[in-house]
Amino acid sequence: MQAASPSSFDPAGAGGVLLAALVLCIGLGVLIGWAVGAAGIGALVGAILGILAGIVAVYRRYRNAF
Repeated sequence: MQAASPSSFDPAGAGGVLLAALVLCIGLGVLIGWAVGAAGIGALVGAILGILAGIVAVYRRYRNAF
C-alpha cells in the first residue's frame, strides 16, 4: 500500500506571497499618492488593493495544490 502523496501546499509560502503582494501594493500606493500629494490616501488604497491582489496571487499559485 502506498502512502498518500504529500500536499504541495505550503502555508508559510502562501503567507509570504500574500505579504509580498500587500507590501508591493502599499508601496506603489504610497509612491503614487506622494506624487499627487496624498501619500496616506495612496497607502490606504494600496492596502485595499494589496489584500485583493494577495488573495488572487495565493489562489493562482496554489490552485492545484489540493
